[in-house]
Amino acid sequence: MTYATTIQPGWQHQFVKTNQVRLHCVTQGEGELVVLLHGFLEFWYSWRHQIPALAKQFRVVVPDLRGYNDSDKPNGGYDLDTLAQDIYGLIQELGYSQAHVVGHDWGGAIAWHFAHRFPHALNRLAVLGAPHPEQFRQAVISNFDQLKRSWYLLALQVPALPEWLIQQNLSNFLANVFQRQAVRKGAFSSNDTEMYRAALQKPGALTAAMSYYRQFFAPQSWLKLWNKSPLPITSPTLILWGEEDTLLSHSLLEGMGKWVVAPLQLKQVPHCGHWIQQEVPSTVSRELTSFLCAG
Repeated sequence: MTYATTIQPGWQHQFVKTNQVRLHCVTQGEGELVVLLHGFLEFWYSWRHQIPALAKQFRVVVPDLRGYNDSDKPNGGYDLDTLAQDIYGLIQELGYSQAHVVGHDWGGAIAWHFAHRFPHALNRLAVLGAPHPEQFRQAVISNFDQLKRSWYLLALQVPALPEWLIQQNLSNFLANVFQRQAVRKGAFSSNDTEMYRAALQKPGALTAAMSYYRQFFAPQSWLKLWNKSPLPITSPTLILWGEEDTLLSHSLLEGMGKWVVAPLQLKQVPHCGHWIQQEVPSTVSRELTSFLCAG
C-alpha cells in the first residue's frame, strides 16, 4: 500500500509498505522505474543531485532504506536477503514488474544481491563505490590493505557501544566522515552534514545503521553462504568508482567480471573519493542517464 504525503518542489514524499516494513520514499518523474539506493549513514538525500536529472527520462524512486531516517526501524531484517526483498516488494507495490536498480556503498551491496536474487525484476544494474559483497567479505579477512581500511567494521561488532560513542559527538563524527574524507571538499556544506545528523538522531536510526554490518559479518551469514556461488548477473551492468576512494582498496576492482555475464562497464572517476554521486554529481548524472537510456 502506498501513502502519499507532502509535496516539495518537484519531489513527492510517500510511504510504501513492503515486506512488513514501511519505507519512506522520494519520487519524481514518469516512465521506466529507476530505484536509487543510498549507503551507510546516509538517506535519500544523498541522491539529491541525481533525482531531478534522471526524472527527465524516468520515474525515480529513492527510498530511505530499512532503519534509516523516516522508514521503519525494526529490530531485525538487516541481512542482504531481507533488504533485497524490501526493494523487490517496493517495485511491485509501485506497479512495476521491472526496474533499473542503482546503488551506492551499502545500497550497492543490496543492488548486487538484488541482481542475483531477482534477475527477472531487474532491467539494468549500476553500482557506485561498492564491491560485490562476497568479494568484499573475502577481502576483509584476506587482503591486508582492505583490512586496514575496514578496521572500523570490527569496532562496530560490539553491541551498543559504537552508537553510544558516536551519539556523543555526532556532528563532528559526520563532518569527518563526509566533509573531511571527501576528495572534492566542496561536495558537502555544513547544511548537508546537518541533514545527515538530523536523520541519524531519529530514535533507533544509528543502531539500525550498525545492524547492517553486524548482520553482514555474523557467523550465520557466513554459514549460509558456505560453498554457495550466486548465479551470474545477466543484466547490463555499470560500475562507477572514485579513483581516490580511501575506504575501498583498488584490488576490489579485480575480477569484477566473474559476477556478470552481461555487458559490463567499469569506469573510474579521477580526483574523486568514496562519495561519488555527491563529489561529482554532474558526471554521475550524465553516466547514469547514458547507461540507463541505452536499453
